[in-house]
Amino acid sequence: MNQEAVARFCLDLPGAREDYKWGGVRVFSVAGSKMFALLNLSGDTLSFKVDKELFLGHVDRPGIRPAPYLARAFWISMNAPYPLGGEELQDLLRRSHQLVVAKLPKRSQVGLLL
Repeated sequence: MNQEAVARFCLDLPGAREDYKWGGVRVFSVAGSKMFALLNLSGDTLSFKVDKELFLGHVDRPGIRPAPYLARAFWISMNAPYPLGGEELQDLLRRSHQLVVAKLPKRSQVGLLL
């Protein structure tokens, strides 16, 4: 997947929106400000949240590292070309979205769960 395919996929998830922050980062979020993915405007870095139990397994893979400033919240980061296949990357982005949605109040989750 390339940068635009990742952006389109993220925006197709329920309730997803896009903002530009920090001088060059596309931020994909739900419920206003709950981030689930970050994409550098230069297109070279993608970061997103993963399951706590799988974090160490992901960062052991070639081309994947803990995301700067967000690793304590179990975010990973990778440079383009992404070291994951398109289907696996979509599954992980979908899971990141759902991890964030699961932390929202129950009334806010309506329509956002897959």
